[in-house]
Amino acid sequence: MSTHALTWLIAALATAGVIARPFRLPEAVWAMAGAAALVIFGLLPWSDAFAGARRGTDVYLFLTGMMLLAELARQEGLFDWLASLAVSLARGSARRLFALVYAVGVLVTVFLSNDATAVVLTPAVYAATRAAGAAPFPYLVICAFIANAASFVLPISNPANLVIFGARMPELATWLAWFAPPSIAAIGATYIALYLTQKSALAGETIARDVPRPRLGAGGKLTAFGIALVAAVLLACSALDLQLGLPTFLCGAGTTSIVLALSRGSPWPVLRGVSWSVLPLVAGLFVLVEGLDRTGLISVLSQMLRTALATSATETAWGLGIVIGLACNLMNNLPAGLIAGSVAAADHLPAPVVGAMLIGVDLGPNLSVTGSLATILWLVALRREGLDVTAWRFLKLGCAVTPPAMLLALGASFLFTG
Repeated sequence: MSTHALTWLIAALATAGVIARPFRLPEAVWAMAGAAALVIFGLLPWSDAFAGARRGTDVYLFLTGMMLLAELARQEGLFDWLASLAVSLARGSARRLFALVYAVGVLVTVFLSNDATAVVLTPAVYAATRAAGAAPFPYLVICAFIANAASFVLPISNPANLVIFGARMPELATWLAWFAPPSIAAIGATYIALYLTQKSALAGETIARDVPRPRLGAGGKLTAFGIALVAAVLLACSALDLQLGLPTFLCGAGTTSIVLALSRGSPWPVLRGVSWSVLPLVAGLFVLVEGLDRTGLISVLSQMLRTALATSATETAWGLGIVIGLACNLMNNLPAGLIAGSVAAADHLPAPVVGAMLIGVDLGPNLSVTGSLATILWLVALRREGLDVTAWRFLKLGCAVTPPAMLLALGASFLFTG
């Protein structure tokens, strides 16, 4: 077997392990095992593996800051307070609570990123459904789907946006002109499809009109301020074209340190509550992509893309968006986004083509439960609450929700970027 074929085999087996989780081992185990195998078999020098993992530094910092804030918010009772507020605003209507959760999910995704929706909003929604006496599934799936459907409203809404555009990031006004219409299409279509699939469950459900609202202490208020500060910092970084990881980490770590210092609390409960396994998972995926890059994958894909563009740019944009969207569900959108970003960097591509690539990477993963890092983080948040969603159950829902949103978003993107 050639070295290239062996690299592809290891990457495929590692990706399959991340998706299927054989023996119920964490996703990170399979990603790191694949990365280690590339080095052990001499397919990737350790220095290149280290360089590949180092490419994810900004993502690691971003996720760490968000996970610290989420765990702190849970322990300080912020989620329980927000849950009681949501139930009060719903006024006994399951459909109103559904719409309210969806609207909040859009705002969190747009201004804090899709990973924040998975990490921060999911526990709050679970707390709200528990307080209202509602079945959690119809509301929790909103967190998974809107995390991707609203993730291209702003550059900061999804770290994958920064990977794909890199140094060629459009100005904010240009970005909004290109991606506001397809974002509106994706958000609207996803809401309609989710509502129709959950309509029967919502129609037969009675939820509490009001629940006792717990007192939000100083720690909870300061944590809420920290989350709001992160949103403001991310918007400022986007406007100034700065990386997001370090500012997010500093806000998360700083808020956590201040709250614990004021309460004289131990940091260990917060640190134990963070899902640290997400970080080696992301690092392993970065190393796997580095290994695939050494096989000449980027050069081959670039040549194929140039050939297709010479025939028809319009058909190429449509086909590329759909193919990348499907590929994200086979290999996760993080490595798919890294590959797409490398291909985009290798050639000066028309705006409709790059827009289609971005929509494929951001929205396509809604088809399967392991299509995006945000959805994996969502699964981790569910498991912390003793819940689980099977891959088959999510896939059936994804097949109903994703295709119309994808086609409408691609159509809108072509109209406004062409």
